[in-house]
Amino acid sequence: MTSHKQPSLVDALIPVAALVTMLAAAVYLFSSDSSSGANQIALILAACIAMVVGIKNGFCWKDVEEGMVRSIGVATPALLILFSVGSLIGAWILSGTVPAMIYYGMQVLSPDYFYAASCLLCALVALSIGSSWTVAGTLGIALVGIAQAVGLSLEITAGAIISGAYFGDKMSPMSDTTNLAPAVAGTDIFSHIRHMTWTTVPSILIALLIFLFIGLSADTSGVETNLDATLALLDGEFHIGPHLLLPLLVVIFLAYRKMPAFPTVILGTLAGVLCAALFQFDGVTKLAADPSLGQPLALIKGLWIAMFNGYSANTGDEMLDSLLSRGGMSGMVNTVWLILSAMAFGGVMEATGLLNRLLQSMLSMVKTSSSLVITTLGCAIGANIITADQFIAIILPGRMLKLEYSRHNLAPVNLSRALEDSATVTSPLVPWNTCGAFMASTLGVATIAYLPFAFFNYICPVVSAGYAYFQIKLLPLDESESLLDEQASELTE
Repeated sequence: MTSHKQPSLVDALIPVAALVTMLAAAVYLFSSDSSSGANQIALILAACIAMVVGIKNGFCWKDVEEGMVRSIGVATPALLILFSVGSLIGAWILSGTVPAMIYYGMQVLSPDYFYAASCLLCALVALSIGSSWTVAGTLGIALVGIAQAVGLSLEITAGAIISGAYFGDKMSPMSDTTNLAPAVAGTDIFSHIRHMTWTTVPSILIALLIFLFIGLSADTSGVETNLDATLALLDGEFHIGPHLLLPLLVVIFLAYRKMPAFPTVILGTLAGVLCAALFQFDGVTKLAADPSLGQPLALIKGLWIAMFNGYSANTGDEMLDSLLSRGGMSGMVNTVWLILSAMAFGGVMEATGLLNRLLQSMLSMVKTSSSLVITTLGCAIGANIITADQFIAIILPGRMLKLEYSRHNLAPVNLSRALEDSATVTSPLVPWNTCGAFMASTLGVATIAYLPFAFFNYICPVVSAGYAYFQIKLLPLDESESLLDEQASELTE
């Protein structure tokens, strides 16, 4: 059996420092295009550096390879969803579903309150269905479209969408992360949600006030002109009608019924394809661009193109064409490449014990209950950056720190809340994280561009740290929990 040398803190920091340096260089040299290849190379090179450190400490190639394969395997469901969302976007634009959402939304949402209303709408829908990804892939696309059509900021709109979507996802009993965090910490989901309200509700209220202030302060004098022109172009390009919202209702209903994300998106795509075939026949055959085909084959080809290569608009308006020309599985290839590279790096860091060494170093700084919660927030955010996956960022620190909470006489709900206040909400702020990559690809706004405006997502960890520092709402263990934890500790020993 191969003996492995325990990595030092310097060992663990070398690949992280190399990654940070290379990513900074990538952003400096390539700006918002860095996720089109430069970031991927940085992550792979950092994985190679971590590999060399691991081999120095006695690990063999097989250990490293198994770690990478295991890590990439964790991301497989996310990759399938990404590809399916690409098809959904293409099908929904072709069917007129997205144009109809933009058309009606432009008439209902006032520019002055648009950012706050977008955040609130996404929060309510995500709360009801428990999925930030589904909200971003449906309502989010339409809201970004409305913002672009009337000349509002895409970056602020994306920040509002993500803020609302992650609030709803975080507080919904149907969310994966909201179920995972209490399961890891050892508490029940409804106690977990009740305890989260103390940090999450103030955070979303602050975010809403900021979005409201930005909206009321913005110059919207030219919006009416843009509005009328865009409505006319949409009405001329598509057969707009409320019946085109059926695919959206299908997705929301299936998500509400707790159907897994991948089949939900696939069925939503098929609903969009059906609407396109029934109501946008001319547009479908036009997309096929092959006069030699008969109508049935042209219809099939057009629908097929929308799913694998997206929709291509030709309205004569450059802004509207750029808005509607998107989607397709092929549009997600760069994002999948980024996630695979990030998961490879995270897999090597975990397999060689370097990630565990970083977490242990952070744990060594824990002296008080307050510092334990703040350390949990830092560990989960760090895990989000290194492992590129919010589920791993919940599980790893949660598993490592669970006993520490018992030793500090803190109830498990404090741990589960800290995990969600950090791992869940900061995941879309990391460009190479599965969530950050998904949001950037789906909304068409680079992570680094919307990051300053995702107010809820970074206010929440700050509020949580403030609660911990001032010892606010840190619940102690009750007698039954203390007894159970003592028994668990004895069994472990």
